[in-house]
Amino acid sequence: MTTLIITLAAVAIAWALAFTGAPLLAWTGVLGASLIAAAATGYLGPVGLGVLGLVFAAFAFFSIRPLRAAVATRPIFAAFKKVLPEMSSTEREALEAGDVWWEGEMFRGRPDWQQLHDFQATQLTEAEQAFLENEVETLCSMIDDWEIEFEQRAVPEPVMAYIRDNGFLSMLIPAEHGGLGFSAVAQSAVVTKIATKSIAVAVTVMVPNSLGPGELLVHYGTPEQQKKWLPGLVSGKEIPCFGLTGPEVGSDATAMPDNGVVCYDEIDGQRTLGIRLNFSKRWITLAPIATVVGLAFKLEDPDGLLGDRSKTEYGITCALVPANHPGVEVGRRHYPGSAFMNGTVTGRDVFIPIDWIIGGADKAGGGWRMLVECLSAGRGISLPALAAAAGQAAYRMTGAYGRIRRQFKLAIGKFEGVQEASGRIAGLTYTLESMRLLTASGVDHCTPSVVTAVAKYHMTEMMRRIIIDAMDIHSGRGVQQGPRNYLAAGYKAAPIAITVEGANIMTRNLMIFGQGAIRCHPHVFPEMEAARADDLSAFDRELWSHIGYSVNRGVRAFTLGLTGAKLARAPEAGPLSDYYRQLERMSASLAFVSDVTMGMLGGDLKRKERLSARLGDVLSQLYIASGVLWYFRHHGSREDHVTHARWALDNCLAEIHKAFDGFFANFPSRPMAGLMRTMVFPWGRPYREPSDALTGEIAESLMAPSRLRDELTQLVYVNGGKEDPIGRIEHTFELLIKAEEPYLKYFKALSAGELDGHTPEKKLADAVSKGVLSAEERDLVAEYDAARYDAIQTDDFPASYFAQFAGTTSHEEVEEEQRQVA
Repeated sequence: MTTLIITLAAVAIAWALAFTGAPLLAWTGVLGASLIAAAATGYLGPVGLGVLGLVFAAFAFFSIRPLRAAVATRPIFAAFKKVLPEMSSTEREALEAGDVWWEGEMFRGRPDWQQLHDFQATQLTEAEQAFLENEVETLCSMIDDWEIEFEQRAVPEPVMAYIRDNGFLSMLIPAEHGGLGFSAVAQSAVVTKIATKSIAVAVTVMVPNSLGPGELLVHYGTPEQQKKWLPGLVSGKEIPCFGLTGPEVGSDATAMPDNGVVCYDEIDGQRTLGIRLNFSKRWITLAPIATVVGLAFKLEDPDGLLGDRSKTEYGITCALVPANHPGVEVGRRHYPGSAFMNGTVTGRDVFIPIDWIIGGADKAGGGWRMLVECLSAGRGISLPALAAAAGQAAYRMTGAYGRIRRQFKLAIGKFEGVQEASGRIAGLTYTLESMRLLTASGVDHCTPSVVTAVAKYHMTEMMRRIIIDAMDIHSGRGVQQGPRNYLAAGYKAAPIAITVEGANIMTRNLMIFGQGAIRCHPHVFPEMEAARADDLSAFDRELWSHIGYSVNRGVRAFTLGLTGAKLARAPEAGPLSDYYRQLERMSASLAFVSDVTMGMLGGDLKRKERLSARLGDVLSQLYIASGVLWYFRHHGSREDHVTHARWALDNCLAEIHKAFDGFFANFPSRPMAGLMRTMVFPWGRPYREPSDALTGEIAESLMAPSRLRDELTQLVYVNGGKEDPIGRIEHTFELLIKAEEPYLKYFKALSAGELDGHTPEKKLADAVSKGVLSAEERDLVAEYDAARYDAIQTDDFPASYFAQFAGTTSHEEVEEEQRQVA
């Protein structure tokens, strides 16, 4: 029995050292003490004592860094350098762009929750709040989205003039340059609110404040360039666009064929050093109305005119070119299904001075770093704002409509089938608002690259799900288009958000884990850098730290799995405390599985896109779930938030299990897949989708006025009045809240056939005469019932209405015009 106890104690000590991540010296010290104790007590015989002595000697050897490096690490170092994949300059710049932020904590297996709790959301300044309450409200009041999307298919000039004159295009330009200098959170709020009224107007405002000449000039422009261009961009005199994508280049910007060659030419009779450009750009937002074009192209200097004769190819470079510059052609429009301006920019043999390179000649070849840094920040503001707008509008309108609209003598929002969809809208909207505020605040804090990719991909996918659910619930009310419809424009525009700023398929399969694993891992990138620098000492330090890290995360994952995460840390007590523990468990599991995968597959993981995408899904859901916990605390851990937060967190954990399950099922080494599954899920499936009861609970809250409902939909434009599509439902919902009790009495009597009369007025009068309603209640019910009937109507038009927009140009004439242009 004593032997068993001692053996179990030894195993427990070793397990505790591994679980806590004790350093190598601690292991050596414990083994040394054990060896002395065993020799003194005679507990181990000569053979056992010899084995323990060999183990101690091995640990002691590996604790001596110079000896370990020379004997053990050197051959590993040589082999590692041979298999280390080549990294292009563009890949390196993409990896180095931006900062590792909270996602690094979630990737590494032992998140420091205090770091999350200490992070504060960006608060709107007085000026930002005033702009939101005044200029943005005024802009929204000017918008007729049906006119924009169907009748004009363009943003009307009065709306454009208001946008230009009131600084909407210069929110990111700092105040010292005359711009509004808004925070990322403020920009997000502005775009979100506008998008609840019009996607086309929101995109028009959004793009110059995302990737555009203004941002590039602020960060990289020379003083002369800033002085020349920023005043016009601030005043709205200059309308910018940025030419990046083209027929041969979409998500892979490095594949662009557009080129520029350094040469001399004459400008105004002066021999000038410059660039001869040839380019064809497509899908460029604002191009048809742009006055200044940012261009990305590959720069060549075959004659060494920039001063370095050994360097003929500089790579991607960015320049700023007036739209009316000779040889530049803009103006032909695309039609992406929304009315914002989008079109082509082309140029043949366009000569520009060398100092039109953004940042001057010193920035030749620096365009890719500019783009990835600016894209990573903008990606966390613009499209997430559109997604948040879809969620907020769907939450508020679907809840109201679900209570107003009745079928089978019951409000449709009460049906369990409807609640499956409306509950999902509620939970995902809570998730979206958590992500919007956390990610935009993160952009104000640093330049996070991985989390902005997570936000772009997952928020636009949630937006797509929400819009589909809202359309399903509204049914014909959402399908029939016209001035009353507040869903159809967003439904049509959803694919735009899915495909731009890095198509979602590429973002999920290549970016999130591919970039996140290298950037977030504490040892992988330093190991790669040490190998490329031929630094054995640095590689030795990182390699053995990496091995200890992997052992620790594997033991932690398995231990937390066995105990149901009971040994994980919850930073505070409360209704969501167990979720902290479960996320720490899954964080350790991700760290362990990632290390095993990278070790076994190496560079092949880059081509195993479906496997890496699933690990990216785990990392994404860990970030999303931690954002929900942060948002819950940000609102004081209030009781009314609990059900929404629990739904969101249950959904995240279920998605994590789904991703891991698919990963293990498809991992090429079946024995290792089985081992990893056992380590991560020793008792089988631990997480399931949100329960029907929880979904029904938040679906019910969707239909009732509350503080939480107002918070989650605070950026929905609701002040358009009874003729506004959202205002009409809002007005009717407010009447329903006042009239519901007498209306249900009236409706019950009406359904039972107890009321006489052939018109609503006569039936209401009969209800009063029979004591079903008082006269005051009758007036309230009559007002609501008229508003209700109006709210459920869809638009209809005479045939002549559509004829006025048909035009006189035939299809054959359009095709002939296109042939002539080609």
